[in-house]
Amino acid sequence: MNLSPHMLDAMRSMRSGDLARATATLQAALSPISASAPAQTMHSDNNVIDLTPTRVTVRESANDGDAKTALRPSRFSNERHHSMEYRLYVPADAAAGMPLVVMLHGCTQTPEDFAIGTGMNALADELGFIVAYPRQPQSANAQKCWNWFRPGDQQRGRGEPALIAGIVQDVLRRENADPGRIYVAGLSAGGAAAAIMAACYPDVFAAVGIHSGLACRSAKDLPSALSAMRRGGGLRAARSDAKVVPVIIFHGDRDPTVHPINSAEIAAVAAAGLDRSLEIRTERGRACDGRPYTRETRADSSGRVFVEQWTVHGAGHAWSGGASTGSYTDPAGPNASRAMLDFFLRHRLA
Repeated sequence: MNLSPHMLDAMRSMRSGDLARATATLQAALSPISASAPAQTMHSDNNVIDLTPTRVTVRESANDGDAKTALRPSRFSNERHHSMEYRLYVPADAAAGMPLVVMLHGCTQTPEDFAIGTGMNALADELGFIVAYPRQPQSANAQKCWNWFRPGDQQRGRGEPALIAGIVQDVLRRENADPGRIYVAGLSAGGAAAAIMAACYPDVFAAVGIHSGLACRSAKDLPSALSAMRRGGGLRAARSDAKVVPVIIFHGDRDPTVHPINSAEIAAVAAAGLDRSLEIRTERGRACDGRPYTRETRADSSGRVFVEQWTVHGAGHAWSGGASTGSYTDPAGPNASRAMLDFFLRHRLA
């Protein structure tokens, strides 16, 4: 495949021994490519799915007394867990026992921008769940990337995974969310970080969404990170005793930054780790006036899907079906946010 200028520059810097420049260039390479075009419905071989988010309007209601009572409004607050800040979205009139979705932004993005681009807050209003958006500061990474290729940030109880897991516990205590319905998703470096969270905390997350990302432990340093982005992490699909978290994957087949082979590796490793026989089904469709896609599912004998892989044809390195008002989105693709929520809400921890 053709490599992006950032990737070529990173490789040249590595060959010359300038690892500092190579690191900065790699981080810039993980900044997605934006696109624009409207997409509100998705046509498959079998049906048409409405993908237009519906925002709930908060109305005042009067009780039997003299006072007038308003439903509790939605809030998008600034919070902190130790050294890590995060934004927390709680929908209007939230109740105890709601699911929690943790969203990990891509390089150069912010929680606010990621919320706009993915439309997750509107879906939270519609479907009734809480959203936490951890913020990667420039002090931790110059391009605000999650450090998915550092061994210290790929382990339970250490580094970034420990901080993100701490945010989950904060929200559980504060909002009385459902501990059996906690999910994590991310884009690019955030997708790789989401894969790490699922691998390190399978007792916390009921499902994971990985968009344009890489599998956990695809890399252990900068050279292996560059290699994984170009040709995959070389992970072998083998059964293990580790618990596998159900996964939904999105990837554009024209991604110049993270090769789509990484999507196939994530799916294969997850399927191999599941201690059950899975039936593979393939469906092809097209977003209305937008991009074609292939959706492959792996389900057990009851029809419950544990691995769902979307390949968006003609798409680059951007959130499929995202809003053009946010950065690094491809509105022409099928709606990844709604597909992920549909997948998430079918799974809960036993």
